Amino acid sequence: MQTEAASQLSRLLDIMEALRHPQTGCPWDREQDFASIAPYTIEEAYEVADAIAAQDFAALPDELGDLLLQVVYHARMAEEAGHFAFADVARAIADKMVRRHPHVFGEEAARDAGMQAMAWEEQKRAERRARAETGTLAGIAVGLPALTRARKITARAARVGFDWADAEQVIEKLEEEIAELRAELPGADPARLADEFGDILFVAANLARKLDLDPEACLRQANAKFARRFGKVEAALAAEGRTAEEASLAEMEALWQQVKRTER
Repeated sequence: MQTEAASQLSRLLDIMEALRHPQTGCPWDREQDFASIAPYTIEEAYEVADAIAAQDFAALPDELGDLLLQVVYHARMAEEAGHFAFADVARAIADKMVRRHPHVFGEEAARDAGMQAMAWEEQKRAERRARAETGTLAGIAVGLPALTRARKITARAARVGFDWADAEQVIEKLEEEIAELRAELPGADPARLADEFGDILFVAANLARKLDLDPEACLRQANAKFARRFGKVEAALAAEGRTAEEASLAEMEALWQQVKRTER
């Protein structure tokens, strides 16, 4: 199995090298750089997450392949620029996994899941110190989805004691932030509204952490629920020979409530 995996990975690396060849490669692939490819990397990661959420294991190998291609793409561009190669990427993560699991690859005593999570975080802190990254929030990627980054920021702050005692206190803070947004509505200054709305989202992400929820996953679920329900509203209107544009808000709201009752 490992031989087959190594063979296919070598084939993929050769394909990427051919695509990026200055004379005979693909014009589109030759023109790309780290910045232009980065959005695709993020998109492919989300498509992997979508396949997992849908438990679509027939599609998952293809989606994981798309994500692997992104890693190979970045590594190939880095090798062309003399920064590093794919082998350095694989070596770095392999070394990190061995380093962070001394109870498996070393002589430390066995750990349960909770002990491993604590040891993992301590190892990450040590690695940040070695890279001269100082501060509690150091190393949290700026490019993360905003809700995910907010959750990570609040989790880091909580580790040093800067945290609410319970979820109820966070809900009170959320209500306070909503009141502050409401107070800004009469003037409707866009900058102030954006600032207050950002505070609401940040506190909501913190509340998700206190409830041990993933805010991004919760919002994806809410998006999917809205799309599903609105699709049923449109289907009901279509059965009457009408479109959503031709229906009143009151009619759509009545259908929406009908759909909600059928999903309970």
